[in-house]
Amino acid sequence: MEPILLGAPWLIAHRSMLGINQPYKITLNDHDYVLWQNQQGEVFALDNICPHMQAPLSDGWICQQTDVIACPFHALEFDGQGRLHNCGKVGSQPLLTPLEIVIKDDCIWTYGGYTPKIPIPDLIPKVSAGMSFLGVAGEKSIHGTFLDSISINYDYNHQSGTHRELFGIKANRIPVFEHDGYWAKVVQELDRDDSTWNDILGNPVILTAPKTYTGTLEYAFPSLTTFRADFPIGEVLQVHVLYPETATQTKTFVLVYSKPKHPILKLLLGRFVLSAVATVVEQDTRSIETSYPRQPAKIRLPNEEIMFLAQKLYREW
Repeated sequence: MEPILLGAPWLIAHRSMLGINQPYKITLNDHDYVLWQNQQGEVFALDNICPHMQAPLSDGWICQQTDVIACPFHALEFDGQGRLHNCGKVGSQPLLTPLEIVIKDDCIWTYGGYTPKIPIPDLIPKVSAGMSFLGVAGEKSIHGTFLDSISINYDYNHQSGTHRELFGIKANRIPVFEHDGYWAKVVQELDRDDSTWNDILGNPVILTAPKTYTGTLEYAFPSLTTFRADFPIGEVLQVHVLYPETATQTKTFVLVYSKPKHPILKLLLGRFVLSAVATVVEQDTRSIETSYPRQPAKIRLPNEEIMFLAQKLYREW
């Protein structure tokens, strides 16, 4: 396939997703790679295919003493530079191509081997300053194109339908919409319906959510959508990540941060947010995967300008 958005920076993982000495497979623009992290926090990335008999290295294991990855077929060992280790000897030439990665604030970025077109965004450290990292939620491969997936991330009108049962949004006002190049910002004023007894029994933490609250979304095209809101028990931040696995498959996961009003509330806030994020991703995934092939829209909703902006940046990339 032709690479999607050639030269774009892609956030492919957070350190916490790799574990220690555990192979982790990713697919980017129809190409498979294997990543692993050693106990010192060094991260390695290679083509996922063994040059001997084409076994997936991600099904193998990591040798802790040498940080090499072993092929599951014949236990052939390769280091992070792609060199073969055999009987105590190291090959002089790489047999596998390393994937060039950049690690910033525990986030693992790559251009997929292509010349960078735009810098890696600094949005995450800016919006997460003073907050604690809670974890990753909603890791999923979506059967849908990257354009379809990114469109729903830039479409905040869908909360009223897709996420109706989860959030009960009855009104969504947009007092702020700004954009500059590949960055954009939206401020939402959201009104919630009254919670029913079923809502409360299913999720008692919903009692802490105000009837009206403000959310701030910031975007770094093409990979990041952030949402930050202040609730009575503390601030929460969601960083929604997207990258193209294939022409028809898109990977997503969400980095979750929080700043509780009191330390004792951290666990409660974390459980609530991580659970809600996982549900949001499931609902968005279903919306994408059950939609019919895209046609020109015959209806236009208010405040769709930011979605049109994302589609324009995609088409004109």
